[in-house]
Amino acid sequence: MDLKGSWNYPTTVRFGAGRVGELPDAVKTAKMRNPLFVTDPVLAKLPMTQQAMALVPNARMFSDIKPNPVGANVTAGVAAFKAGSHDGVIAFGGGSALDVGKLIAFMAGQTRPVWDFEDVGDWWTRANSDVIAPIVALPTTAGTGSEVGRAAVVTDEKTHTKKIVFHPLMMPKVTICDPELTVGMPPKITAGTGMDALAHCLEAYCGPFYHPMADGIAVEGMRLVRENLAAAVKDGRNIEARANMMAAAAMGATAFQKALGAIHSLSHPVGSLYDTHHGLTNGVFMPYVLMFNRKAIEPKIKRLAAYLGLRPNFRAFLDFILALREEIGVPHTLAGLGVGDDKVDLIVTMAPKDPTAGGNPVTLDKRAARTIFMRALQGRL
Repeated sequence: MDLKGSWNYPTTVRFGAGRVGELPDAVKTAKMRNPLFVTDPVLAKLPMTQQAMALVPNARMFSDIKPNPVGANVTAGVAAFKAGSHDGVIAFGGGSALDVGKLIAFMAGQTRPVWDFEDVGDWWTRANSDVIAPIVALPTTAGTGSEVGRAAVVTDEKTHTKKIVFHPLMMPKVTICDPELTVGMPPKITAGTGMDALAHCLEAYCGPFYHPMADGIAVEGMRLVRENLAAAVKDGRNIEARANMMAAAAMGATAFQKALGAIHSLSHPVGSLYDTHHGLTNGVFMPYVLMFNRKAIEPKIKRLAAYLGLRPNFRAFLDFILALREEIGVPHTLAGLGVGDDKVDLIVTMAPKDPTAGGNPVTLDKRAARTIFMRALQGRL
C-alpha cells in the first residue's frame, strides 16, 4: 500500500516517505522568508537535520532545548528569534523541539509571561493574536502529535510544574510527516513515544465528554498502534510500521482535544520532578489507571477490544496492554524509571491540579492519585 496523502484535519498535513523534500514549498506556503530552525541538541548534529536545513539556506538554527523543556528554553529561543529578525519557525524534532518551536513563534510578539497563557479557562484570549508567527512542523518521532496540536507543554522551573500553554494559532500552518525521519529512533525511544501515542488515543476515547469524531479517530489510532508499534521497535527500518505509528501519533493529538486523564495527570508531575521520559511514564501508569477507572469505562473498553480483534471484554484489553509493554521493554513499575516514594506527597497534590485531571472518567482527587501512584510503584493491579 502506498502510504501517502495530503490532509486537512484541520492542520494541512503532507504525509509520506520522502516528503521532507517539500520543506521549501511548505515554508513558502506559510509565508516565511527568514525562518528560525528549532530542534534539539542531539538532532542538531545529525546528517538528516543538516540535510533538512540545507533545503532552506537562509534558516538559522536554535537548539538550546532540554528533553523536558523549561521556561528558560523558550526565553532563549525568543531572544534568538528577535536577534535574527525571523518571521516564522520551522520546528523539527520530537515533542520537546516541536513544543518549544511553537512557543517561540507564539511568544515572540507577546508582552506577558508565558505562564499567563496556561490552558485555564479563556486565558488564551489574553494573547495578541496579530503577532503570532507561522510554524511549519516536521516530527522526527511518533508520539506526542504536537505537530497537529494547538498547545505545548513546558516546565515552570520555579514550581517544577509542567504547564500546558494553549492558543488556536499555535497550530502549525503546514506539517510534514515523513516516516523516513523516524528511522533512526532507537528502540527505547520508539517504545516510549509509541506508548505516548497510545495513551493519547486511549484517554481521549475514555474521556467522559461527547465527541464521537474524536472517539472514532482514537479507536483507529489504537488499532494502528496494536499492529505496528512492536514491529517498529523490533526493526526501525520498517517504513510501513514507522508510517503507521506516525499517523497514530497525529491521530492521538487530534483526538485528545476531547480529553486526557489520570495517566497524564500523574505523568506530568513525575516527569517534572524526576525528569523521566514522558511516553515511558505514561506507559507505566497506563494499566493502573485502567484498573482504577474500570467501572466507568468497561462498556467502552469492551467495544474497543472487539474492534481491535480481541475478546470483547475488559480483561482482554488489559492483557493486551500488559503484553505490549513487556514486548517493547516498558517497565512494569515506576521503580523501573528510577522513581521512588520520596516525593509522593507532592505528586499527589500536583496531579489533581493538572489541566488533564478533569478529563478522567473517575474523579481524580489526592486520595485517588495516591492510590494509583502507590500501585504503580509497587506493581499492584
